[in-house]
Amino acid sequence: MGGNSSVNRQIKLLLILASAKWHSRSELTDRLQISERALYRYFRNLRECGVIIEQHDGRYRIVKIEKPIKDLSDLLHFSEEEAVVLKEAIHSVDDNNIIKTSLIRKLYALYDFDRVVETVIHRDQLPVIRNLVLAIREKKQIILRSYHSSHGNMIRDRMVEPFDLTTNYISVWAFDPESRTNKTFKTARIREVDVTDNNWQFVEKHEKVPIDAFRISGRDKILVKIKLSLRAYNLMLEEFPLAGTMIQKLDDTHYQFDGWVCSLEGIGRFVMGLCDEIEVVYPTELKSHIRKRIEVFDKRPRH
Repeated sequence: MGGNSSVNRQIKLLLILASAKWHSRSELTDRLQISERALYRYFRNLRECGVIIEQHDGRYRIVKIEKPIKDLSDLLHFSEEEAVVLKEAIHSVDDNNIIKTSLIRKLYALYDFDRVVETVIHRDQLPVIRNLVLAIREKKQIILRSYHSSHGNMIRDRMVEPFDLTTNYISVWAFDPESRTNKTFKTARIREVDVTDNNWQFVEKHEKVPIDAFRISGRDKILVKIKLSLRAYNLMLEEFPLAGTMIQKLDDTHYQFDGWVCSLEGIGRFVMGLCDEIEVVYPTELKSHIRKRIEVFDKRPRH
């Protein structure tokens, strides 16, 4: 019975530490009804299993992830050597794949940022991602150096307040004081991130909006149904893996995307590139959007 009680307490300790909050020694011993000596023994047992326990001013926790862990199935233990072996496999997974996101979260739950980020992020992006994570944690404003904007077709510095990162660090959510709006900035388009000494000034305005499968953000949810050839289906899965959850098979060579988008921009570009492989069922606005784009193209001067 005593052995079972010890195991139960260690499991309870693991779940407490994984709640993303700091816990003092006295709090842990009181909740588990154990001595400090037993607590240190439990710490040692968990560390031997590969769990990284942070310590600060006599308080303890497991490295914070996006949401508190409530079940042991949320934790997957990798040794540092195993994490390195996974590196190539993780890099081969598309950046928008939710499985890749899950792997990163589970690694992040067990290891400090430096060890995880070097496994899942390409080396040339490390300085940018490190400073973004630092600024979000410290709640500081930053300057995005030489940001390549696809909308304005400009390259310039931007001062923003970053408050979250999207799937697999593809983009950073930030409030832009210049336009007074929340935006996503592609991390690959950022040359350098300078973390300033200025604290956040617009916390009450920080807000994330949905991002559709075609990587367009917005508050609108436009229902779209299009029929795809086998080739179009394969290309959609390759370019936009998250769209796969909204695709159904019609027969061996035809598929149907039936879901929502935030804007007609992203899906419109995809359809235009495969006009002879896709049939738009609805909305009619998508057809109109594509026609207007084609008209603009036809009116461009030929050189």
